[in-house]
Parts: sequence; C-alpha cells; structure tokens
Amino acid sequence: MAYVRRRIEAALRKAARGFPALIVTGPRRCGKTEVLRHAFPDASAFLLEDPEVLRRVRSDPRQFLDGVKTPVILDEIQNAPELFAHVRSRIDLGRRRHGPWLFTGSREAGLMQGVTESMAGRAAVFSMLPFGVEESARVGWVRGGFPEVVPRPSHADAWFSSYVQTYLERDVRQVTAVKDLARFRHFLALLASRAGQTLNRSDIAAPLGVSVPTISSWLGVLETTGQILLLPPFFENAGKRLMKSPKLHFVDAGLLTHLLGIRSEQALLASPFAGPVFEGFVASEIVKAQVHRGRRREIYGFRDAHGLEVDLVVPLGGRRLALVEAKATRSPDPRSLGPLFRVRDARRGWDVHAFLVYRWRPQDPPTTALAPGVEAVGVQALITRLFDD
Repeated sequence: MAYVRRRIEAALRKAARGFPALIVTGPRRCGKTEVLRHAFPDASAFLLEDPEVLRRVRSDPRQFLDGVKTPVILDEIQNAPELFAHVRSRIDLGRRRHGPWLFTGSREAGLMQGVTESMAGRAAVFSMLPFGVEESARVGWVRGGFPEVVPRPSHADAWFSSYVQTYLERDVRQVTAVKDLARFRHFLALLASRAGQTLNRSDIAAPLGVSVPTISSWLGVLETTGQILLLPPFFENAGKRLMKSPKLHFVDAGLLTHLLGIRSEQALLASPFAGPVFEGFVASEIVKAQVHRGRRREIYGFRDAHGLEVDLVVPLGGRRLALVEAKATRSPDPRSLGPLFRVRDARRGWDVHAFLVYRWRPQDPPTTALAPGVEAVGVQALITRLFDD
C-alpha cells in the first residue's frame, strides 16, 4: 500500500521547530513509526523491542547514545524509559542540535511518567490513532482504520485475531501480570457487548468472577494503550455533574466488530449493536480529528438523572458547544431530535451547534437542514464543520 499522508504530520513538523524532542503515543500498529519516517526522512531508527538493541541500551546507555546521530527515532521507548534521563542531559548540554529526538510509545501511562520526570519542557507530546475518514475514504464503521486492515478488508478477521493475541494480551501481561488469558478474552468480549453504554464495572466483574479493582486495572491497560475511549460526563461547573460514570467506546470499530463476531455491514445492521458501533465510530473520528491536529482530546457524554441523553458533546472553544447525535440510519428522521432540542435549549449562555450524524453516501447532499438549528451530516462533513470551518 502506498503511503497515506497523515493529518498529524503538519503538527509534528511544526513542533520540531520549537522542541528538541517529540513523543508520539498511540495503539500498536497505528502507523507511528511510519509517519515519523515520512515526516523526518533523514532520521535513523532503533526498535527498543529488539533484544540486541535492548541489551546495548541496558548494558551501557551512554555508549549507545554516543553512537546515535539525530534526527533519530527511538521506537517503543516504554521498554527503555531510563534513556529519557540520558537524552535530557544531552539536550540540556546542547548536543545534536541538527535534528530532533523522536520517540514512540504504545503505553501512555508509564511513558508519560518518564516524560514528566525527565523531559518536561523539552518534549512535545502527541497522541496518534489509526486512519481517520479524512485520511482515507476506505475507513469505515465495520473494518475501522488500522493501516494494515484498510487496504485488505478480506483479511481483517485474521489480522485482528493476531492483534489481540500478539499485542493486547502481551501488554496486559506486562502491566498487570494476568495469568488467566481465557478470562481476559472473555472480558474483552463482554466489554465489546457493553460498548456505547455507561460504564458499570461491577456489572462486568460479576459474570467474570473477578474483583472490581481487577476490572479497573484491565480497563486502565486498554485505555492507556489506545484501545478504548472512556468519555467523561459533560458538566458546566464542578457542582453540576449530571452523570457520574464515563461512557465506553472502542477506538477502532474494526476491533469492536471483531470482538462481537460481526463480519459484514449486513450482519452489523441486523444485530442489536449497529447503534453503539456507529456512535463509537463517530466519537473516535472526533477524537482522531482533535489529536491529529495536535489539539487536546475533549469529548463528553451527556445523560441526566431523568434519562435525558445526547450521544456526544464537543466543546469548540469559548462558550461554543457541539451536540452530536449518531444514528446508524440512511434516512435521518427529525422526529428523533426531541432530546437534542431539550439539551440545546437548556444550555443558556452557550452558542450551541447541533448535528445528527448518519450513514451518509456520496449521492446524498453534503449537509441537510434537518430542523431549525440542526444539520444532518455524514462523518466527514461533521469533522469539517467542527474543526475546519
């Protein structure tokens, strides 16, 4: 597959003019190393999962770095976080001024601890996710956006089976020392069936026969490795939180449908999961658009004590706000907009933009005025309206 230009490249190149180091975090196989190679073609690269490279780093980190010329990519830096302190010293001494230090990592929590301790003020940190709809027209709500799946959708099932076994289970073992992988696989399947719902850890722990802290630990691994999104509740001030628990979504729709055992769009539409999968797809595309522009991830759910709910809330800066309803339909229906109107009308003092996102096709108009103040749009048009208009 020919290289597909990534939206994040512009933000990386801009940051490299002001910072001596860049750190790109994100799920495994989302294309972090490839985008750095393309953005910085003169960079050499070292994979810190290679046993020989790790042996050299751990036996004498200073000597290893003496043999490195910048720009350089140090891939999967969470395996050798001790390098941060040595790189910091070289940055502070002004060495290697002719190019940035480029780090990638697949476990954000441990990685960010090293950044906070050693690289504060010296490194620009970016999150990266799989392809978004604005990067490839082949990204979809059934097969998702992983770069190795997008060009070969017929191989998606085999690829995701390998991905779960090779990466997810290994990351969980490394972080939590889980021994019962069969139970963890059951956890993944159970979690997939809860996508789009308010997270209830006890509800997940009970059928698995594990403790709530264990579920929290496993969720933490999935979140910090970029596999799930936990959307916090939207609140206008600290005393007015309306929904206490986060809303669960998967970052990649392809992984979610794989875990659900769904192999085609027809099967998905015939299942009870079409709505949650599509909503999660829309949420993920919003997050991709934010982080690939170098912006902060900022997206919420909304549900009050009376059950009034809007799928997604996206702050747009200042007192501007987007309310988004996601419907896995080809025919947007204005009769479904009651909750959207009620939440919008209650946001006094806000400039509220309301959208209903549906399964748009190229033969449809780019946007449709579904009702006064509400646009019916496809996912790509939503991203344009939120971030580029």
